[in-house]
Amino acid sequence: MDKDIIVIGGGPGGYVAAIRAAQLGSNVCLTEMDKVGGTCLNRGCIPTKALWRNAEILNTLKHIKEFGIEIDGYRINVEEVQNRKQKVVDQLVSGIEKLLDAYSVEVINGTASLKDKNTVVIAMPDGSVKEMTAKNIIIATGSKTTLPPIEGVNLDGVLTSDEILNFKEIPNRLSVIGGGVIAMEFAGIFAAMGSAVTVVNRSNILKRVDSDIVKRFSVSVKKKGVDLITECSIEKIEKRNGLFYVIGENKKGKYEVEAEALLVATGREPVLDGINLEGLGIEYSKKGIKVDANYETNVSGIYAIGDVNGLIMLAHAASHQGISVAEKIHGMQNHSHSPVPDCIFVFPEISTVGMTEDEAKEKGISYQVSKFMFGANGKALSLGEGEGFVKVLSNEQEEIIGVHIMGPHASDLIHEGTLAVSTKLKIDAIKNTIHAHPTLSEAFHEAVCGLKGEAIHMVQARK
Repeated sequence: MDKDIIVIGGGPGGYVAAIRAAQLGSNVCLTEMDKVGGTCLNRGCIPTKALWRNAEILNTLKHIKEFGIEIDGYRINVEEVQNRKQKVVDQLVSGIEKLLDAYSVEVINGTASLKDKNTVVIAMPDGSVKEMTAKNIIIATGSKTTLPPIEGVNLDGVLTSDEILNFKEIPNRLSVIGGGVIAMEFAGIFAAMGSAVTVVNRSNILKRVDSDIVKRFSVSVKKKGVDLITECSIEKIEKRNGLFYVIGENKKGKYEVEAEALLVATGREPVLDGINLEGLGIEYSKKGIKVDANYETNVSGIYAIGDVNGLIMLAHAASHQGISVAEKIHGMQNHSHSPVPDCIFVFPEISTVGMTEDEAKEKGISYQVSKFMFGANGKALSLGEGEGFVKVLSNEQEEIIGVHIMGPHASDLIHEGTLAVSTKLKIDAIKNTIHAHPTLSEAFHEAVCGLKGEAIHMVQARK
């Protein structure tokens, strides 16, 4: 065999699996058809968060007088915004390339497919073909944007999340079809930059988020200049005189949304084409490659991690799976696979882990719930970000089973909740842990104390 492991795909699942396997002593080859870092670093998580930071600063500027600071005005230099975004991406991609080199991972730029259970065929950019064998193969080809079956969705100029990242100017009006994480993040970014944004979605927004947060966020996002048209049909898209029109019907009747730019962000699907899954008899569906608890396919020695298996389409889940597979191949005990925190970079941020209250009700689980508002947290008010709350759920054994946050730095705060849910921490374990003051983490502490009616900084109903 040429290698111990060949990894197909260099995204956050693939490159992490390659590095971990190399750390454990494997001779590893990583193939990537585009750039190391995959969608996450090049067209997803990182560039959008760079733009999110621009939007965060702009939102602060809109309320700068509240801090006793007066400025004459400002303008947005789109070219510099794009330069900064690309600089962040390039720095991270370069860092990963150096890490792979430091661990002696052979990186081959080309499109890989499976010849048999131990052989990978790589089509090189120059037209040549290279074959390589390995004891184990890890498929980490990720996902791609999808377009819904709407008339006019393929019109020239309709944008996906890939294309909109490279905007050259800020549209006066932006329509967004979709109500998931990607759609709402871009809606918030462009609203902060001055676009009049309308989100059109067939169902409600952020379906996998606790409904209590969705309800409050829907009110919040409208105040920030984003129009929501939800629970509607979308009949067609038209383009007239350089403008896009989204046409459909909701409970109020027919609607027509006009805008200079149109983003379609209705989801992603696994990249399955060209791998030759059928040739090897690897089981899959349109949702992804079927795997067992160890992320191994029905063909022994071939694994599938990250978005391509369709289990959890999150970069950090892919990385975790990559480490798990690398260690499993080396005979190490498999990792726990849950819970996975989810972070949504909107304004204010939303993060969630574990069971939602809606799920607890559906499953008939007896639970306690407590919320603590950031408006009663000293650090949040000092930041000028008192909007939102921390919501926690516990079961009859007083174990924390769900944590849901809407508010400042929610993406950082969620990890104490993730630790609590994953280790089945009990209320008293958190209650008796001193949380520093003044910090945002105190809001989580107070919410947990509230499960027993013992929160100090909020009035609770007498039992």
